[in-house]
Amino acid sequence: MASKKYTLLAGLFCLLVSSAFSQAQVRSYEDSSVIPTKRMPQHTEFLNGTYNFPAKPRNQWELGIKGGLSAVSGDVRSKMPTFGGGIHIRKAFGYVFSMRLEYDYLTAKGLNFSGSQGYVRNNVLQPIYAPNPGVAVPIIFYNYKTTISELGLHGVVTLNNIRFHKSKTGINFYGFGGIAGMVYNTMYNALNASGQPYDYSSIAAMTQTYATRKDIRKALKNLLDNSYETKAERDPLQPKLGGNPFKPAFVAGAGVQFKLSTRFNLAIEDKFTSVKTDLLDGQQWQENYGNGNTGAVAQTRDYDSYNFLSVGLNVNLGSKSVEPLWWLNPLDYAYSEIRKPKLMIMPKVILPDADGDGVTDQFDLEQTPPGCPVDTHGVSLDTDGDGVPDCKDKEKITPTICQPVDADGVGKCPCPDSSCITPYLKNLVANNGCDTKLGALPSITFTGKSVTLSKDAQALCATVGSRMRNNPECKVVIIGYCNSTKQEQQLSWDRVNAVENYLVEKEGISNDRFIFQYGQEGGDCNTVDLRGAATGEEGPNTVPAPHPNLRRTK
Repeated sequence: MASKKYTLLAGLFCLLVSSAFSQAQVRSYEDSSVIPTKRMPQHTEFLNGTYNFPAKPRNQWELGIKGGLSAVSGDVRSKMPTFGGGIHIRKAFGYVFSMRLEYDYLTAKGLNFSGSQGYVRNNVLQPIYAPNPGVAVPIIFYNYKTTISELGLHGVVTLNNIRFHKSKTGINFYGFGGIAGMVYNTMYNALNASGQPYDYSSIAAMTQTYATRKDIRKALKNLLDNSYETKAERDPLQPKLGGNPFKPAFVAGAGVQFKLSTRFNLAIEDKFTSVKTDLLDGQQWQENYGNGNTGAVAQTRDYDSYNFLSVGLNVNLGSKSVEPLWWLNPLDYAYSEIRKPKLMIMPKVILPDADGDGVTDQFDLEQTPPGCPVDTHGVSLDTDGDGVPDCKDKEKITPTICQPVDADGVGKCPCPDSSCITPYLKNLVANNGCDTKLGALPSITFTGKSVTLSKDAQALCATVGSRMRNNPECKVVIIGYCNSTKQEQQLSWDRVNAVENYLVEKEGISNDRFIFQYGQEGGDCNTVDLRGAATGEEGPNTVPAPHPNLRRTK
């Protein structure tokens, strides 16, 4: 029957834990539904950026049950194990400090393995064991059983939820202290089943031999019947509650909680209670061996205390609140805003641009004269590559054969007639339509065996795309050079194809507006030229790759 009960309890526990995981909710400091009405003005000011601190949220209460071992520290040795249980309700007043109201019901037992005669002043034991004056006082072995009911109010300080290198923790250390009122009832096991005082003479004789403590305890266990039928000595001046002594007490302790979910946690705790009484164990008289019936004993001045070591299960109560504040890190808001600002009022970003070319000094590679167009690196554009920036170049497109140029960017062609002009220039001269509308188009340069457009090449392609969008009737011829080997033919094709694909995919130009030419003579193998198509000039916009199975490079 007992095993079925424990199985049922275990099943209920697992069900509660699983439901807690399914109902867990995470709230942020922006959620107004968890802010109490009286703190809504602060919350509104915080969201509007007129107040620096977020409002403290409405947070859950904690209800806990616990069970464990309890013991009294007094004049009689504690006998383990003895058990106790408790229940508490706890509420946070901040991220560090909280308070709880706790009720504990504890039991404690004690049994000395050494004999005593100091009970002659004990108004309960003396009439039982030494009723006749002038007769030698027999040796007895003190024992007791105490039940304690304690109601306490504790202040709890959380020790580790404010963390600088982690958002949250699943382990919570805390200390606590407070006041309590306790009622205790101490009983002796002084009489046997026949109602007669126990005869300890044989056990007392064992203490005069080499008998071990284990043997003495075993003999006492066989003698005593565990009835605890006699009320222990009590202070007649102590106030009573329900017929039992009532005393104020001071409580201190520490514990650790292990989070199972945002709803449940497991706690291990040790609580120490100090009471201003020496009768929790029923004894307050010092021993005075060997005095026979003199009764020369003295009252002790030490007070008893008791300890409760427990394991408990705690549950957070409240569906529309954040979990108790001692589980939260108040730095979470500050670190979240620093990492990814959402409510932080950020100053307007002002990036310096000393030369005013539109490229900030952080990325600007050149102090450009006013009015000169630049590339993405802040370097003056030089379309024909003659060393004179376009803003000072009086001949923006100077053929390579006409370079070097003078200070105004004007070249001197060594060729006296048109016989030495390249096919590209011949077509440029013959084209009297779109070349005028589109203007001189830039050349795209590749390095090594690469077929990938650099950032500068992409910027030049963007310029071509802009001009073509402004002149939708014009076509552009894309020309690649060199065809002496299969590798050169394929590389020329790949580069022309890369330029055309970029203009189609990135600049949105229709591919039927291009004429695809590769493997041409008379140009630089690492250069792809672009020019406006001559009036009536036609050609394919796509050409099959000449050697598609050759190994390609990026």
